[in-house]
Amino acid sequence: MKVVHTKSDLRAARALLPANTGFVPTMGALHAGHMALVQAARAASDAVVVSIFVNPTQFGNPEDLAKYPDTLAEDLAQLEAAGVDLVFCPTAAQMYPEGADTIVETPKLAGMLMGALRPGHFRGVATVVTKLFNLVQPARAWFGQKDYQQVLVIRQMVRDLEIPVEIVAHATVREPDGLAMSSRNLRLTAEDRAASTILSQALNAAQSMATQGATPDQIVEKVSAQITAEPRATLQSVDIRGAADLCELPDAPLASHAVLLLAADFGPVLLIDNAILTP
Repeated sequence: MKVVHTKSDLRAARALLPANTGFVPTMGALHAGHMALVQAARAASDAVVVSIFVNPTQFGNPEDLAKYPDTLAEDLAQLEAAGVDLVFCPTAAQMYPEGADTIVETPKLAGMLMGALRPGHFRGVATVVTKLFNLVQPARAWFGQKDYQQVLVIRQMVRDLEIPVEIVAHATVREPDGLAMSSRNLRLTAEDRAASTILSQALNAAQSMATQGATPDQIVEKVSAQITAEPRATLQSVDIRGAADLCELPDAPLASHAVLLLAADFGPVLLIDNAILTP
């Protein structure tokens, strides 16, 4: 496995890899969810590139950026064991050299839901992923479905900008107690970690209600009450939208697949989760 830190070294190393190269962009602090993406990429590709870059432009809170976990040595060991061919670990100065001024944005998708809760977040994501796609030039790239809105933003960006990469969404990987795996989980206290299972419990309750013909408003009301009843959780948002494009839905029993998106703070840590609801 080759590890590079500069764009020039990345381009040189990428030139030696086959056309059918898969790509998994990460911010490090790798867990089983990330490794599931790597394994999927490995199975479908002749070579795999992984990036590890904590992208400052997608953080609205400098303190959140400063506290993001750094486990680079452990990350590289996991990637080597998984058979990754090339890892790109740039600095912020490499990705955003002095004078850089161009941004990439999907205004409609980036302005709603989590985009409204975290202004500028998806602009930062779209910009850095565009830069990484241009550098790595993968055939396919893998993203976790836990960040559901992010996947839609990236698909929109790729479609609109004619970027020749297939976006593959991988099912959310969960802990045995149901919590969606996330690098942010490392920052939870023991008490908040125990309380955080309320999110997956609420998603399960929502699916049961959807199957029984409940309307979106009824599901949102139930889920909101369930999470709010957990004293260690501070509910930020509960939304049900069309699964394909996050369109608003009529308040009637679901006629097709919808997505339920949750966000809640546990102490200073914001956790998100989602589930596809089937009628």
